[in-house]
Amino acid sequence: MGLRTNFYVDGFNLYYGLLKGEPGRKWLDLMLLAQTVRKRDHINRVRYFTALVTPWPQDPHEPQRQLTYLRALKTLPNVDLHLGQYQLNSVRRMLVKPQPGQPLFLEVYDSKEKGSDVNLATMLLCDATDREFEQAIVVSNDSDLALPIEKVRTKFGLKIGVLSPRPKVTARLRLAASFCGALRGGAIEASQFPNVMQDAHGTITKPEHW
Repeated sequence: MGLRTNFYVDGFNLYYGLLKGEPGRKWLDLMLLAQTVRKRDHINRVRYFTALVTPWPQDPHEPQRQLTYLRALKTLPNVDLHLGQYQLNSVRRMLVKPQPGQPLFLEVYDSKEKGSDVNLATMLLCDATDREFEQAIVVSNDSDLALPIEKVRTKFGLKIGVLSPRPKVTARLRLAASFCGALRGGAIEASQFPNVMQDAHGTITKPEHW
């Protein structure tokens, strides 16, 4: 048996890196993914960090699809959900190359996800303090996580890796972690939930267009 391993998944970073616009990837079983990419290790826990989205005018059903997915994740006994905040506001932005006769400013939608990086760093350090894992894997390419990752390695003397949803890992994360790599689309596609599932409340069906 390999190392007792915890996964820390930055949900929005994963979504925009490997899931958005990719059919057959969003209905993702995070525990199966962890077991797929670390076959020789014992997966102790997966922590998933995200935020509840608000409806966009062009996609009012997005929040319901997300809630269905979170319900599916809750069927997994060793997967914990940690929710930050999601903000959708209208803001005025200056055009980079305004055309003659067009306005200099336009009003656009601006979406921000708040709190997930802080939540991830907090739980990572708490779990390291409690020696809950022998090895941690952070699924993200957010360089703001470099310091807590470095502290897990240097202060606690624990192995910690980064799996980036992007083809390249940022330089700060490469320096901070024990090892790094890119998460592949094939592993995502091989780690999908069944289209129809059951929980204590009834049937869970994979949303259309996922």
